[in-house]
Amino acid sequence: MILLAATPIGNLGDASARLRSTFEEATVVAAEDTRHTAQLLRLLGIENRPELIALHDHNEHERAAALVERAQTEDIVLVSDAGMPTVSDPGFRVVQLAAERGVPVSAIPGPSAVITALAVAGLPTDRFAFEGFLPRKSGERARAVSALAAERRTLVFFESPSRLAASLGDLADAFGDDRAAAVCRELTKLHEEVRRGGLRELAAWAADGVRGEIVVVVSGAASSAASPESALVEVQARVQAGERLKDATRAVAEATGLSSRELYAAALASRR
Repeated sequence: MILLAATPIGNLGDASARLRSTFEEATVVAAEDTRHTAQLLRLLGIENRPELIALHDHNEHERAAALVERAQTEDIVLVSDAGMPTVSDPGFRVVQLAAERGVPVSAIPGPSAVITALAVAGLPTDRFAFEGFLPRKSGERARAVSALAAERRTLVFFESPSRLAASLGDLADAFGDDRAAAVCRELTKLHEEVRRGGLRELAAWAADGVRGEIVVVVSGAASSAASPESALVEVQARVQAGERLKDATRAVAEATGLSSRELYAAALASRR
């Protein structure tokens, strides 16, 4: 069996009793960073010393098959450095392959930076979309956020401190200066901070420099923002970013309530 184990995102007190007992009994742990996980075991007072196997973005594809093979006869505990594996962290290929081969996959629930940030941001939580990390290059990032401008669901992003101000600025350019947002920093840690405000205001704040682990939560677009003209711009941005025209028009139509057929026709006409 593959056991996906959520680990603390900052506060060690969030380690569940089930996580601790799993570590005490584990024989094999596949870890994003074996040194980090070894330190976590020591800090949690785990006396057991399981075999630690490195599983990260650069080797997951080649190691997935061997791990799934072993999981047919023994439990493999899979952890990332923090939070739930597979969520912007290694593990997806292992789970995908295990599902294909009929190997059971289970999870030990626990801390999640996405859900924690969403809960404390003070923005709508009934419908949300997690977008992971925005592209590093400014042009690609601008196209990516433009494609999300009409999205009505609350959006959640991970971001690095060094790119936070630039990303917030791009979001303000695409979504509007006053779109409500929250920057959640160092969640569950000693210097936890939640800064709320409009996107442009937050970009100005971040320009002075921000440190720590960052999650950005942005409110969705108001329904009144979904004009045919803005929807067409969104479709064009998605296509420019690499989506097929049919997929782009379908996604924008679902997000805005506009006609997919009419959007498709308008997009074709704009190419002539």
